[in-house]
Amino acid sequence: SNPEELIGAAHASCYSMALSMIMGEAGLTPERIATEATVTLEQDAGGFSITRIHLSTRVRSPDADESAFQDAANKAKEGCPVSKLFKAEITLDAQLES
Repeated sequence: SNPEELIGAAHASCYSMALSMIMGEAGLTPERIATEATVTLEQDAGGFSITRIHLSTRVRSPDADESAFQDAANKAKEGCPVSKLFKAEITLDAQLES
C-alpha cells in the first residue's frame, strides 16, 4: 500500500457512510453500498499533488427512485468529511442497481 491508496480507501469508506446516513434520513433503505475511489497523482514543478479523486458507487435500494438516489449521492459527495479535506477535483459516478 502507498499513501494514495490509503487516502482512496478512507474516502470511499467515508463517502459510503455519508451516503447511507443521507439515504436513511430521506426514508430510503440502502441494502448494499459498494464504493471505489480512484486517486490521480500528478507531478508538476512544485512536486507531486493529488489532482483528482473519482468516486464510483453502486447501490442497491428497493425503495429509491433514480432522482432521490442521485440527490442523496451528490449530497454525500459534498458533505463527506473526507471530501472536504481535498482541493482536488472530486467526480462521481453513482449507479442505482435494481
